[in-house]
Amino acid sequence: MRSHVTPAVVLAAVAALAVSACTTGTADSRPTPGPVAVLPDLTVEPDPQLHAMLPESIRTTNTVRVATDIPYPPFEMYANEGGKQITGIDYDLGQAIGARLGVRFDFKAQKFDGILPAVQAGKFDAVMSAMTDKTARQKSVDFVDYLNAGPGWLVAKGNPAGITVVTDVCGKPVGVQTGTNHQKLLQQRQRLCEAKGLPPIRILTFSKDSEAQLALRSGKVVADYLDEVTAAYVASTADGGNAFSTVTGRAAVGEYSASPMGIGIAKDHAGLKEAVRAALQSLMDDGSYLKILGKYKVLNIAIPKATVNGALD
Repeated sequence: MRSHVTPAVVLAAVAALAVSACTTGTADSRPTPGPVAVLPDLTVEPDPQLHAMLPESIRTTNTVRVATDIPYPPFEMYANEGGKQITGIDYDLGQAIGARLGVRFDFKAQKFDGILPAVQAGKFDAVMSAMTDKTARQKSVDFVDYLNAGPGWLVAKGNPAGITVVTDVCGKPVGVQTGTNHQKLLQQRQRLCEAKGLPPIRILTFSKDSEAQLALRSGKVVADYLDEVTAAYVASTADGGNAFSTVTGRAAVGEYSASPMGIGIAKDHAGLKEAVRAALQSLMDDGSYLKILGKYKVLNIAIPKATVNGALD
């Protein structure tokens, strides 16, 4: 026997279904975020075709979970001392890539030497942390290459240690962040000291580069070996530019390959690296990429094309 349903009950049921349709749609019907103002003069529009390239798990949440090691200025840092708002080259570029894909790049702090294990464990979907694309790292993640920069020395103001060639640090204490490509490069420099009959470099490792900077300030080390862009940024901003100087160039830092920096992408997310690469290339093509790099005055580290796993070593 059919039950009798009043018009009021029918209207209530229709309303409930309407609310349900708005809040519990499928991944394909879920509305994507609209345009995002990445910079005051840069708004990035989403591309539905690129959004469709994303894995279903990403489209369902509209979120890419991104690991980054903070601080490492100007790539990633907090907007204000003691604050939680992240800014920097990687953050701004990540917001632009996310906006083009119609998703949110959600950045969370993670110590550098634990980033790749965290991605492999499923805690993050991607890495944006000034990470050099290395063949050994490609065993853990795939890279979408986006920048290219070499190493440099951060030294006390005026370079009192007199570092002009790499062997000037033989027998001296220098700082470097653990787990980085710079640490490996320093270990390779030991051969140069040995060839000249000089004592080995006294390499002191730190979990964060900011700790290496403190060691430099206190005289515990004579120099900090890091990315040349970060060295230049710290030297120009710390204590109004009065605390540090930089020493760059192959004679001073030693030979290194031209392997680019890459956005690390979890290997079990089919389609994600292709979508990120396509979104990055679109930002390169329309000038958004250079506008972001221009904000930080680092146009010299731009690359012309977004590639995948372009490591040279």
